[in-house]
Amino acid sequence: MERENSFLDRVLQNRVLMHVLFWLLVWIIAPISSDQSITEIGEAFLFRGVALPTKMAAAYLLAYYQIPKLLQRKKYIQFAISFLVGTVLLTFVYRINNVYIAETLAGITYPKESISQMISEFGYTVFGYFPRLYLYAFIFVFIKTVKNRAAVKHQLEVLQKEKATAELNFLKAQIHPHFLFNTLNNLYALTLEKSDKAADVVARLSEMLDYMLYQGKEDKVRICREVELLENYMDLEQLRYGDRLQLNFDHKIGDSEIFIAPLILVSIVENAFKHGVSGILQKAVIKIELTAEKGNIHFRVFNTKSAVAQQDVMNYKQGIGLKNVHRQLELIYPKKYSWNIDEREDSYEVNLWIKE
Repeated sequence: MERENSFLDRVLQNRVLMHVLFWLLVWIIAPISSDQSITEIGEAFLFRGVALPTKMAAAYLLAYYQIPKLLQRKKYIQFAISFLVGTVLLTFVYRINNVYIAETLAGITYPKESISQMISEFGYTVFGYFPRLYLYAFIFVFIKTVKNRAAVKHQLEVLQKEKATAELNFLKAQIHPHFLFNTLNNLYALTLEKSDKAADVVARLSEMLDYMLYQGKEDKVRICREVELLENYMDLEQLRYGDRLQLNFDHKIGDSEIFIAPLILVSIVENAFKHGVSGILQKAVIKIELTAEKGNIHFRVFNTKSAVAQQDVMNYKQGIGLKNVHRQLELIYPKKYSWNIDEREDSYEVNLWIKE
């Protein structure tokens, strides 16, 4: 089936082959499209074969010159003159070929019409042969228009997809150094205190970096891997803040085969520490809940915060934040997610729902 689709794609993309197939089809259906004066199949193929070059001339003139160069450029007078002159000339050529070539090859011996007679019968020549000449020309133009629009639409989709991919990679690239910077701040604080916990921090940081460098490049990862990353990150933060932080993480994973885009959940959690715990001198609270069932993911992060705005001399709280997360969700889960932010004087809560 895949080979058949590949062959069909190659045929559709081969412009010359498509044109050959179209005009071959026009010639093959000659017995059906011929008028009642032609009764034999062989004669029908002969007459339509002789007429085919004139029909092709009308189609290509209309499709590649008159419409794109004149009509679409709003040169209406030039288009009208070109179309009328082209129609008159080609209908006369059509009738002359019919009489002097097709009838001769068919062995028809009755007296042939002279060119002067054809000119005197101007109305019959033009209006009588116009439908025969332009029926397939209009079909050709219609198919070409549909094909061009489909090609333009496909190109736009490809460009949008490439743009989205590039933007997503850029957003992920922003997360890595930002996340690393915050985690190294934690390690730095512990080393200043000469804490024995520093070695554990290095080990957990190593695990997280391994995940971020390799799993973070994937489009989707198993949600259990994201849970491991969250646990490592929260353990590091718990080591840093100690008893000053009350941290709860409840997760219910109904299906281990549920997948999620990497590094989104941890960015929301990181935001809770950055804007919540770091600005509170007294007891800080962070509550995290993750529920994942087949087709549905709910992630809730609640954190307390200082009611008084804290100075941020080092610009620690500036940067990526939830705007980055929101943009990633737009790119990865368009129309498949919703979230709600409830910010109060002393608390901040984010609820994220993702529907696979």
